[in-house]
Amino acid sequence: MARIRRSDRYSSEREIAQANISRRRTKGSSFWSNIRTLIIFVIACGLAGIVAFELYLSSLSPIKNLDGFKPNIVTQFYSHDGEIIKTFTAYTSKKIDIEEVPEDFKKALIATEDKNFYSHHGYDLTGLARSTIQNILAGKVVQGASTITQQLARILFLSNEKTFDRKIKEIIIAARIEKTISKDKILEMYINNVYLGSGAYGVESAAQTYFNKHLKNCTLPELALIAGLPQAPSVYSPFNNMDLAIQRRNQVLLRMYKMKYITEEQYETAKEAKVHLTSVPRFYTTNKAPYFTDYVMSELEKLGFDETDISQGGYKIVTTLDYKTQEKLNDAILKNMRNYGLTKKNQQAAVFSFSPVDGRILAYAGGKDYTQSQYDRVQAIRPAGSAFKPFVYAAALEHGYTPNDLIEDAPITIGDWSPKNYSHKYKGKIPLYSALMMSSNVCAVRLIKEVGIRSVIQTARVLGITTPLEYDYTIALGSNGSKLFELTRAYGAFANGGYVVQPFAIERIETSRGKTVYRAPKAKATRQISLKTAAEMTAMLKTVITNGTGRAANIGVPCAGKTGTTDDYKDASFVGYTPNIVTGVWVGNDDNTAATKAIQGGTVPALIWKDVMKTATQEYGKVDFDYPEVKLIPTYLLKQNTKKETDEPEQPEGQTAIPPVSEEPIRPATTPAEAVQNFKKQQEQKNQTAPIPTTPAETTKAPTPIPMATPESIR
Repeated sequence: MARIRRSDRYSSEREIAQANISRRRTKGSSFWSNIRTLIIFVIACGLAGIVAFELYLSSLSPIKNLDGFKPNIVTQFYSHDGEIIKTFTAYTSKKIDIEEVPEDFKKALIATEDKNFYSHHGYDLTGLARSTIQNILAGKVVQGASTITQQLARILFLSNEKTFDRKIKEIIIAARIEKTISKDKILEMYINNVYLGSGAYGVESAAQTYFNKHLKNCTLPELALIAGLPQAPSVYSPFNNMDLAIQRRNQVLLRMYKMKYITEEQYETAKEAKVHLTSVPRFYTTNKAPYFTDYVMSELEKLGFDETDISQGGYKIVTTLDYKTQEKLNDAILKNMRNYGLTKKNQQAAVFSFSPVDGRILAYAGGKDYTQSQYDRVQAIRPAGSAFKPFVYAAALEHGYTPNDLIEDAPITIGDWSPKNYSHKYKGKIPLYSALMMSSNVCAVRLIKEVGIRSVIQTARVLGITTPLEYDYTIALGSNGSKLFELTRAYGAFANGGYVVQPFAIERIETSRGKTVYRAPKAKATRQISLKTAAEMTAMLKTVITNGTGRAANIGVPCAGKTGTTDDYKDASFVGYTPNIVTGVWVGNDDNTAATKAIQGGTVPALIWKDVMKTATQEYGKVDFDYPEVKLIPTYLLKQNTKKETDEPEQPEGQTAIPPVSEEPIRPATTPAEAVQNFKKQQEQKNQTAPIPTTPAETTKAPTPIPMATPESIR
């Protein structure tokens, strides 16, 4: 009985254990069954949600006026030839039509940013789900899912905050955009507004910022580099990290190869290509004429525009700047100063170029690098040196002297002052034009002594020099300071028949709606020296470039100019002109210290002038000055004539080589054309009998120049 009871007990225990196991299995199966049911429910809800969202997106209406939408109302400065030289924000922007975009760039961008761009409806929910799962598994954002259309929606209408709410709005707006405009138009708007690092908005701006090229001229590896920037512009900017920029470029090239947009050979060649960034300072790619635009701002303020109005008004300001000349100017300063070893921060240069005919400012630089110094040296007061001498000679010509009159190139002492020639060599009696050509100091001093200090100051004043001029003989050598702006403007009278024209920088101003609110009036020309003086000064100054101290500036077309160098080579300048353009160049030390190298007006300044003027004068060809002929007689012939005349007692000592013209009253000219006609009439009167003067100073004097009517406007 005991054995039976023990057996029953064991059987009962087995039954209980089996029952427990069965219950556990039932509970486990029920749990996993519930999980599966929940997953199926969630998926079903998700699919239902996606279907509902798809239906909602398909019912959205288009966005009105999207085709003409402008995301940023900003003021932009344009050059005369249509180039955007500054966008009045921290960046540069340049629009481009989709037809002008290279196919290689379109393919690079699509391969990198949105391979299904031409097949989706503005969003890719499957891609969004896939990237979300990968980001969750990685614990961070490792993959994006925004289409090009979504990125455009964010650029135009949304912020960059990384929230789920923004992502939903992004998808909704993207769907509406796709209903509004074509795929090509979406791509065009995107590439014109996407930020690409280093201050550049849009692919055309990026091409100019990084490579100083238009997008259509970029190579395949350059296009791939730009196409790789949208993901992280600052990170992949070649200015910030060249290695990362190249890695990203090569990733883009690899994607293009895998999508069969390029061949294997193209891929291998492009990924080995070196990156050649622009050599122009980075700032000039976002503000291509910074000193000039500062000058434009000052003109705008005079017209009644304040800075807030300018920056937020959305104006289109068309300036007088010739962009190709400005571009050459920026390069010419850096190249020539670098070649001459002038690389220190205090070693600076300034260039000012304008049209003496209509006053348009064509190029302007107040220093070699705006990022280092914003000080405008075009408006700085610096000694002009020998570049001031033409005013002494112009005063003499206005008083009856001629270019062929002889003057003594020999030492001279006035009081305690004994000026010397630069070479310490003297040539005896030489004609005035030779004295100016070789920049004789003693001849300039003798001449100012003859015509008087007051006459020289008056001539400088009526030509527009407003800076203080000491009543002293030393001004003949440019001892007093003057502004490069005023000095260059004054030379314009020699180029324009004696007329002074006020330079200006703004042609017109348009509102964001295209309404013109300002248009520059026709420049006023004021006659300040005679046509005869302008013609003779030009003939004399031509010799400076062909045979004198300015030979380095010879550009192979009719031009005239003058070099200038001060003591210890602190300042060197060259101011020269053609019939259509006047350009002044200054090079020197900002801190007024003596130069470590012998910088003369005929070296670096003349070379900068030559580079700038070669570009500026291209459209004019080899046009010559529309002046009556001025004959310059060789020195040896003048000396022979002088000897014969002095042997004859009836010829008074000091008679000029060419007797002055006896003039009868002629109606004053009001235009340069009338001035030419008047001069021709004067030439016809040469045959009249006139008393022979005893000295050049006693010859018939030209009318005293009339002070300018509006000195304030000139200044």
